[in-house]
Amino acid sequence: MAATAPVFKEHGNSYNIFILVLTVYSLVLMVLLLLPLDPETRNLVNLYDNAICVIFLIDFTMNLAASRPKRAYFITRRGWLDLLGSIPSFGFLPFTSLFRLARLSRLNRIVKMLRGQAGKDLIVDVLKNRSQYATFITILLAGMVLSVASILVLQEESRSPDANITTGGDAIWWGIVTITTVGYGDFYPVTTLGRITAIFVMFAGIGIIGALASILASLLVAPSTSDEPTPDEASGAGLQASAITTGAVAQELAGIRAEIAELRAVLGASGGAAPSAPASDPMQRESD
Repeated sequence: MAATAPVFKEHGNSYNIFILVLTVYSLVLMVLLLLPLDPETRNLVNLYDNAICVIFLIDFTMNLAASRPKRAYFITRRGWLDLLGSIPSFGFLPFTSLFRLARLSRLNRIVKMLRGQAGKDLIVDVLKNRSQYATFITILLAGMVLSVASILVLQEESRSPDANITTGGDAIWWGIVTITTVGYGDFYPVTTLGRITAIFVMFAGIGIIGALASILASLLVAPSTSDEPTPDEASGAGLQASAITTGAVAQELAGIRAEIAELRAVLGASGGAAPSAPASDPMQRESD
């Protein structure tokens, strides 16, 4: 009995790009944890790192559940490395940060997927599934802007005695209020780098909110139900009508030929001369 081929969970290019960027960003966070950061900033980086771990655990569970057999993904595709690199540290398991290096396996696998023919067809896929890519990119961009801005502001503000953004919670709240262009004003940066970061978040927030509003509108607005045909349908209908008209003309010409032949036969039987059509007669040329 022949062994069945293993079945893996195949994701679209947009999902693979989302996981690829998230993997690279998680490795950047891992490097940040090796630097001498303010304790509050370190806690904030750990928070974002654990949030990414949760996303990676969901991805691992989806891939494992859809694989047949399970060991095909867990062993053949080195899913165990995906699991190892997705273990959260929760701030009190610092040794698990070394497991983040296992994410290099996920990074290598996704890069190979997007290489070759898949990479060449990526532009075509983006144009064909623009709404799907726009959703993934907007959500990813919003998360990265929020996390990077809050880390930069908190690290810089922690050095100023006049700062009012002093905890990770304050930085996240300030980032959300700023990126949504609400601007309560209860938390604000006082340092130069913090204010430059705030300007960047403000402009990025305008674009992100606009993109999210456009995506939401496209989901809520019902597709057109007009009876007017599309250009493709109109072209197909025109070709069909042309074919019907041509067939009718051909049938009419065949009937005329039959009547002329019958008339000639009657005249020939009665001893009369069959009339000859002039050379310029199109019916005669068609008959010949």
